[in-house]
Amino acid sequence: MLSMLFMAKKRKNTLEETIIAIQQGNIQLQNELIETYKPFIAKTVSSVCKRYIYESDDEFSIGLIAFNEAIQKFSPEKGNSLISFAEVLIKRRVIDYIRTQVKHQNLSFEISTELDEDEFPRSYIEDELSLENYRKKTDEELRRDEIKQFIEVLREFDLSFQDLIEQTPKHADARKNAMTVAQILAGESDLKNSLLEKKRLPIKQLEKYVSISRKTIERNRKYIIAISLILIGDYIYLKDYIKGVLEA
Repeated sequence: MLSMLFMAKKRKNTLEETIIAIQQGNIQLQNELIETYKPFIAKTVSSVCKRYIYESDDEFSIGLIAFNEAIQKFSPEKGNSLISFAEVLIKRRVIDYIRTQVKHQNLSFEISTELDEDEFPRSYIEDELSLENYRKKTDEELRRDEIKQFIEVLREFDLSFQDLIEQTPKHADARKNAMTVAQILAGESDLKNSLLEKKRLPIKQLEKYVSISRKTIERNRKYIIAISLILIGDYIYLKDYIKGVLEA
């Protein structure tokens, strides 16, 4: 019983002890803690930017630096948790970064960031219109980059983005059937591996999984390959397009 109480007490103090050790110069623990909290950092940054955040994004780097800053400045004696303190600091730093970017883009931007790092603010005011302009611009750039990346992948399969447009089935039912085939292909490892390795549609194997005729699959071959590649890859905006087609 005493050993259980000791273990429980130890678990409770682990984070606090870790932070103290980091503040005393333990780089290994610092790196381990940051790695553990990367999902939290990304989620906090995303809540400000209103979009999915990749680790390669500048905003994520700002959040990472802010989290490290929170570790160095955190003091449990003030009665606040590291997470709460880090969340405020990350949001402040990301908002400051956005304000700088907006200034460079010649957009009006007003924001109240009166965040005392010793006392957490109850609220701060954002100019949603200016933020939305920034987000739209960022989304447009990300969408263009994603399409460029996808075009390069299509070339490996002797396809073009124009093929995706021209080969899209005209009827809604036909599009949904083709997407169903693509979803099965992307979800089954043997089919997916065959597609990626041989750079062609594994029609014979697909026939074992779907009730759609071989002729129909062949007719929509290019479209099915393109959609499968979107589902397999990390394409946030193109996947939204697929979702829209399926829900139509």
